[in-house]
Amino acid sequence: MTDRDDQLQALLDREAIRDLPLRYCDCVWRDDIDGIVKLFAKDGEFSMGHQGTESGAKGHSALRKFYRQGLKIGPRPFIHNHVITLDGAGRASGRCYLDLHSANHNMQFIGAGHYADAYVKVKGEWKFLRRQFTAVRFDEQPPAPLPKPRRASTPKLGR
Repeated sequence: MTDRDDQLQALLDREAIRDLPLRYCDCVWRDDIDGIVKLFAKDGEFSMGHQGTESGAKGHSALRKFYRQGLKIGPRPFIHNHVITLDGAGRASGRCYLDLHSANHNMQFIGAGHYADAYVKVKGEWKFLRRQFTAVRFDEQPPAPLPKPRRASTPKLGR
């Protein structure tokens, strides 16, 4: 391959990898569990850590069960700031950041965090090999709204 061919392939790989978290969020929004699972390699895994606890799943069957349970809270993710490193030989790694809202609670903010991803190219298609989410904040239900401030009574002016 020429240098130009290598550069073109790197651009194509980056774009395909950049698309994975976007498609992942789209599937979560649409409650498309099969779509989420198809984004992972057969032995792909997901893990989530928050305040010293960790949960997750490995392999398509376990991932399907994990997401079936996890999507019950109505998460609506907004992903951003995706950084990708091509590691060569059909491997790559990346980070992206998440703001999370709840469809079950009028789209209130329920969390934030970041993903550390490992990607693998399987039969010409990029997949998640590992997706590790670290929650900086995660509330299954948003906090109760703050009470509305009371208006101070306005003294009546005399004539």
